[in-house]
Amino acid sequence: MRVAIVTEVFLPKIDGVVTRLTRTIEQLAALGHEVAIFAPGTPPATFAGFPVHRIPSLALPVYPEIKFGLPSARFFKEIRAFDPDVIHAVNPIWTAALGVFAAKLDAVPLVASFHTNVPEYVEALGIGWTKPLTVAALKYLHNQAAVNLCTSGPMVTKARDLGIRNVRLWPKAVDTHGYHPSKATREMRDRLSDGHPEDPLFVYVGRVSKEKDLDRLPAIAQSVREKVPSARLAIVGAGPYLEELKQHFDDGTVFTGYLSGEDLAAAFASGDVFVFPSQTETLGLVALESFASGVPVVGTRAGGIPFVITEGVTGRLIEPELPDAAWAAAIADLLTDPTARAEMGAAARAEAEKYSWRESTMSLISAYEDAVAAPLA
Repeated sequence: MRVAIVTEVFLPKIDGVVTRLTRTIEQLAALGHEVAIFAPGTPPATFAGFPVHRIPSLALPVYPEIKFGLPSARFFKEIRAFDPDVIHAVNPIWTAALGVFAAKLDAVPLVASFHTNVPEYVEALGIGWTKPLTVAALKYLHNQAAVNLCTSGPMVTKARDLGIRNVRLWPKAVDTHGYHPSKATREMRDRLSDGHPEDPLFVYVGRVSKEKDLDRLPAIAQSVREKVPSARLAIVGAGPYLEELKQHFDDGTVFTGYLSGEDLAAAFASGDVFVFPSQTETLGLVALESFASGVPVVGTRAGGIPFVITEGVTGRLIEPELPDAAWAAAIADLLTDPTARAEMGAAARAEAEKYSWRESTMSLISAYEDAVAAPLA
C-alpha cells in the first residue's frame, strides 16, 4: 500500500506523537509498504528509507516549537506525484489539514488520527478565546475522514463527544527492548540525584511546557520533602517553560536538559518513581516507557492517563482537583516502601510487555484498508 502521511509534527521535534509516528513508519517499512512523509519545520530529507517532503512553515507565536505549514502548489503537486492509495492526516489542526484538503481534491481515501486535546491545550497556552473555533475546525476536518483514530479509550469518547464520527482505537504500544529495567546505571543515578545516588529519587521525563501542568511540580516537590527530607527530583527534557520552571526549584532538583537514546533509557530506569501531572494527555506515552523501564508512575486521573495506569497496581492515579499534598503522599509512600515499589514496577513492566509496535501498526493498516474500501465522501 502507498501511504502519504501528512503530519503536524516530525523530527527533529521529539514528543509522543513523533515517537508513535517514527515507530509506525519503521513498521510500515518492515511490512513492505511505501510511505511518503510531509512535515513542517526542518525535518530530515529521509526517514526509514522514505522521502520526507518539507512543508514551508512559520513558528506559532505562543509556542515557537510548534510550526504551522503554509499551503503551496508544490505540496499538492508532490502528494499527487506520489499517487497514494490512502492519505493519513496526523493530528489535523493546521499543517495536516493540508492532507485533508489534498484527499478531498484528488478523491483519495482519508484516515485521520487525533493525538492532541487541542481544546484543552489552547486554554493552557492562554489563548482560550480560540476554543470554539478550534472545536469547530477539529470536527470539520476529522469528519472528512473515513476512519478516525484515537490513542486511548478516553480520547475515543472525547472525540465522539466533540461530534467526530467513525472513531476507533489505535492501540497503544511501547518499545520494551529500548526501555528496560536493565538500562538503569549507577552513573545516571548519580547524575539525576546530583551526586546523592542513595537518596530517594522521583523523576519527570518529557517536554517542559506549560500544558504539561509542570507548574505544580515545585509545590509537590516541597511537600514530598516535608515527608521525605532526602528526596530528590530530576526533570529530564527541554521546552519553552524550562528557564521559568528552573526559577522555582532549589538545589534538590536536577535539570538534565534533552536526553536521547541510551541516556534517555537510563534516565527512565534509574529513578524510583515517575511523576506525571499533565491533565491534557491523549495517551501519555512516557508513562508506558516508564512502565517498560520497571518504574511505577504517579499520574493524573485525566485524559488518557487512566487508560495506562491501573490504580494501586502499576502506579497511582490522583484526582486533578486534589491538592499538592495528595500527590506528595502518593509519591512519598512509594519512595519509602521498596516492597510496594518493586511490586508495582514489576506489574508495570508486565503491562508494557503486552503492547508491541507491530500489533499497533497492523491495526493501523486495517484502518487504511477500511478507508480504501469505504465509499468516498
